Amino acid sequence: MIERPKRLSDFIGQERVKKILKVAIESAKKRGEPLDHVLFYGPPGTGKTTLSTIIANELDREIKLVSAPTIERKGDLLGILTSLSEGDVLFIDEIHRLNRAVEETLYSAMEDFRVDVVMGGKRTVSIELAPFTLIGATTRLNLLTPPLRSRFGIVCRLELYTPEEMKEVARRGAQKLNIKLTEGALELLGSCSRGTPRILNQILKRVRDFATVHRWEEVGKEEVEMVLKELGIDSLGLDRLDRKILETIAEVFKGGPVGLTTLATVLKEDPETIENVHEPYLIEMGFIVKTPRGRKLTEKGWKAIGVEGILPLNLFEQS
Repeated sequence: MIERPKRLSDFIGQERVKKILKVAIESAKKRGEPLDHVLFYGPPGTGKTTLSTIIANELDREIKLVSAPTIERKGDLLGILTSLSEGDVLFIDEIHRLNRAVEETLYSAMEDFRVDVVMGGKRTVSIELAPFTLIGATTRLNLLTPPLRSRFGIVCRLELYTPEEMKEVARRGAQKLNIKLTEGALELLGSCSRGTPRILNQILKRVRDFATVHRWEEVGKEEVEMVLKELGIDSLGLDRLDRKILETIAEVFKGGPVGLTTLATVLKEDPETIENVHEPYLIEMGFIVKTPRGRKLTEKGWKAIGVEGILPLNLFEQS
């Protein structure tokens, strides 16, 4: 298991976000008040949960981790809120999936640290809560209602990581997994992991499996290429479905534009999986663009799949 970093100084990447959080945390500690409520949004696997646990550590407070779909009723939320001590952190993952009744109960809890409960269908009782910090995480900022979004004092977008940042993540992960990697292996891992530490750590664990079985004392670029080929991942970080998306837009829709629902129907895939898991990286890398009429392949996207006279890329060929 690759242990998560516990302090901001140990967390790689997201420099702008770390600067904002560092100042806010130091200010809250000096004032002796809870940190403002924080909203993290951005692609999955970029550190929302890890940063939330780091915030709790930096504040020297406990953190309670829950997922929005598990909070089905107001009573569920009230039970969670009343279990918090002063200054504690409540992390709600997939916060855009809160049902409306629960969300509306959260408003007064966030603003006034109290919840109004109707007793016996007639009498309203106001329950005081210990001041706390709510951290919400979402990959779908557009699905948050304006009233909920406006109650977060700190809103941070987490970006995909650069290849250099990913290389450092790979270096630290390899140390924790006791794998010896060459510089060439680190560079390849840094470039093929879609700018996402979670994906990089998953690949690293598979590299460890191969290294253990094949008794590799040192893992070089060739060994990593072997593992990536078995996983169906190329050196651009494209997996089988990524390539299928690009090829379908190219071959079936002549490069686009094509709507998400139509594309998902042809691919026989869930639209949310395409939009939330695959599209962010394909757009970030410049392989596709989103237009008012739908997704469209770019020149870089055509070249990535070697269509129309462009030689296919031999992504595992030795230079």
